[in-house]
Amino acid sequence: MDTSDMEYRDLVENQQDLIVRFNLEGRLLFVNKAYCEIIGKTREELSGSIFMPVTDERYADVIATQMTKLFRPPYACVVEQWLQTNKGMRCISWSAKSVLEDDKKVVSVVATGRDITPIKNEQKAIRKRDQELMLVLESGAPMYYSHTTEHVMVFVSPRIRTLLGCRPGEGKRTWTDYLTDHPLNASGLERTIRAVASGKREPPYRLEMAARGGKKCWVEVNEVPVVKNGKTIAIVGSMTDVTDRMAVEEGQAEAEFLITDVSGDQTVSEYRARVGGRQAKGPFGYFRSIISKSLNGDDDQYESSVASENVK
Repeated sequence: MDTSDMEYRDLVENQQDLIVRFNLEGRLLFVNKAYCEIIGKTREELSGSIFMPVTDERYADVIATQMTKLFRPPYACVVEQWLQTNKGMRCISWSAKSVLEDDKKVVSVVATGRDITPIKNEQKAIRKRDQELMLVLESGAPMYYSHTTEHVMVFVSPRIRTLLGCRPGEGKRTWTDYLTDHPLNASGLERTIRAVASGKREPPYRLEMAARGGKKCWVEVNEVPVVKNGKTIAIVGSMTDVTDRMAVEEGQAEAEFLITDVSGDQTVSEYRARVGGRQAKGPFGYFRSIISKSLNGDDDQYESSVASENVK
């Protein structure tokens, strides 16, 4: 063996990455020292054995599909394999490349593998934290979202998707697609546009939105522009379903209108205000001030009594 061959062998044998070569039947032709160590077997034991045995049917089809890429340009693929090793189950990321003859016929495959188990564990921990955070976010009244400066939704809380009747896997849409033609929506849209242009937070506003199927709902919106290098790059915010609150407020407004004197008699209105203020100390004062006009004889006597007290 000449010097160049020895240097090449030293390079291969001292790699931390796993290096293998297998034939078209999937049987190992060569394994480096790192592969032997992680599997816990000798070269002799591994020679001729099946490379990448898949014991889980969930991964078999995925790996087989990826491996077909080895037989067409660019004759390469990347697959991940959970492998039983002397360190327990480890996830190995394999980068494979076909060895071709002059006529482009595949004769064997070489692959390098790297243990990415720590990365997989970290990703799993991140997903768990994300799920816990989402649980916290979804437990409160506010529902969170973000959209681009062009109003295209980026993140939408699951509860918002439920509220608006979004279908699973539905493509990204602009939030303005869900607005009704209510006049108040124009004011809300203007505030968002100003926030994008100025990079400054706008006061909360309300929108009437239409869910799938035509059902309408009211939401109160609080949002903040995300500014980077002096330019707004996104809008993040929360919305709260205030449909029931809006109904109550409308009811209160109608009640106040009905309570207001419509006779045009300024003297009666002033008298009611005085009586309402005086009787507010008692439990029935407020209601007496409301119905005072409907009390005929009793009301006249009560008015005379109050007038006499004022004279005194």
